[in-house]
Amino acid sequence: MSWPLRALLGPAFWAFAFSLIYAAHGAGCAWDWPARPAPLGDLHHFTLIALWLVSLVIAAGILGLSPRRDTTGDRIARAGGWIGLVAVALTLFPVMGLSTCGG
Repeated sequence: MSWPLRALLGPAFWAFAFSLIYAAHGAGCAWDWPARPAPLGDLHHFTLIALWLVSLVIAAGILGLSPRRDTTGDRIARAGGWIGLVAVALTLFPVMGLSTCGG
């Protein structure tokens, strides 16, 4: 895989995870998941937090698989991995406390 594609892998995964988690948020609100019990609280929070944690692991895996050589392309690919991991951690962190299904 060429370094431009490897550099885009982290941010592209963040976009996928962002869409998936917020789609799950909408589906959970539509199907009344906050009222259904789950192992740790309600089904809505359980699903969103589980998706966020899985996304963090995958983003860390993308970063971990980036090459360790010291070429410019490899450094840019590692930067893309870091961007994806930090973006998943910071922008999807609000799912820990979201309960905004309206009402």
